[in-house]
Amino acid sequence: MAGILAWFWNERFWLPHHVTWADLQSTEEAAFPQAEDLYLAFPLAFCIFMIRLLFERFIAKPCALGLKVQANGPQKAQPNAILEKVFTAITKHPDEKRLEGLSKQLDWDVRSIQRWFRQRRNQEKPSTLRKFCESMWRFTFYLYIFTYGVRFLKKTPWLWNTRQCWSGYPYQPLMPDLHYYYIVELSFYWSLMFSQFIDVKRKDFGIMFTHHIVTVTLITFSYVTNLTRVGTLILCLHDAADIVLEAAKMANYCKCQKLSDLLFLTFAVVFIVSRLGIYPLWILNTTLFELYEALGNFPALWVFNVLLMVLQILHCFWSYLIIKAAYKAISKGKVAKDARSDVESSSDEEETVPRSKAPHSTVTTNGTSGANGTNGYLTGATSSEEH
Repeated sequence: MAGILAWFWNERFWLPHHVTWADLQSTEEAAFPQAEDLYLAFPLAFCIFMIRLLFERFIAKPCALGLKVQANGPQKAQPNAILEKVFTAITKHPDEKRLEGLSKQLDWDVRSIQRWFRQRRNQEKPSTLRKFCESMWRFTFYLYIFTYGVRFLKKTPWLWNTRQCWSGYPYQPLMPDLHYYYIVELSFYWSLMFSQFIDVKRKDFGIMFTHHIVTVTLITFSYVTNLTRVGTLILCLHDAADIVLEAAKMANYCKCQKLSDLLFLTFAVVFIVSRLGIYPLWILNTTLFELYEALGNFPALWVFNVLLMVLQILHCFWSYLIIKAAYKAISKGKVAKDARSDVESSSDEEETVPRSKAPHSTVTTNGTSGANGTNGYLTGATSSEEH
């Protein structure tokens, strides 16, 4: 085990030439980032998750009800043992042949069976109330941490001159405010790593999971190697767009269509300017060129830049989908659903179909009470996004 640890923490990989881990040990005169500091993120992530549960129940939910957010979930399908067995054990989307067989078996017409399956699928989807509470929690956290980051960074020299990120590196003392900022952000993303399995499921789940892994890896990597100055710039830059996104989603759930559309278009502008403009011209420029000029070449530098480039690829992918959604908003007069995070839990899958004339078709026509026209807002974490 000692040999494996020695190999993993090889100084020639992690640090510039002529720098050792002993040089970065904290002393009475100066504190430096230590790998063991990151253990604090795990209990803090649990605390953040518990705070979230309390916030959603005692703050977000009363706010949602006060704003008349729909509290009920989709209408439940009529109990039927045969159809339930098919739904749970065979398929949630029966083909035409199976529908005809079920129709003969139950003496129901095909449309009634199709309607039952639609309602049964919607039945598993969360209510608008739950989605509002989730968005309000993310909005509150992003607003808090972004405000904290701005207040901290405006007093630092590297906000105004990115070359200051490398001045004196790696012998840059760890300031208490920076330490707090890093650990809270890392804890939040660890909490998202686990809570995303119980959060509202979205079509970009795999991409967001990849994003969270990259984010946690970047935060951890930059802390251990004391690349924290540029790390704070990245964190603050990414939090800005997420605030507007969550606000747009909350407005959508409150059925404030015009406000929701305005906020979404604002989010689109902020996201594209920050992720396709400021990020490559400001962040990638300093990590790819200024860092190399200041410190020379060492392996960890390239690993760091590869992770940042992966993040930029995700930015480009999401920007394409945002532009696509914004184009629909302009051409149709409102924000249509976009493909990036078309909420799997939206209740608008149902079509309005005529009620069957068969005597057995007691299933209601539609399970889409309160369907929203803009449930396809991006999530972000991003944003989710993309930290």
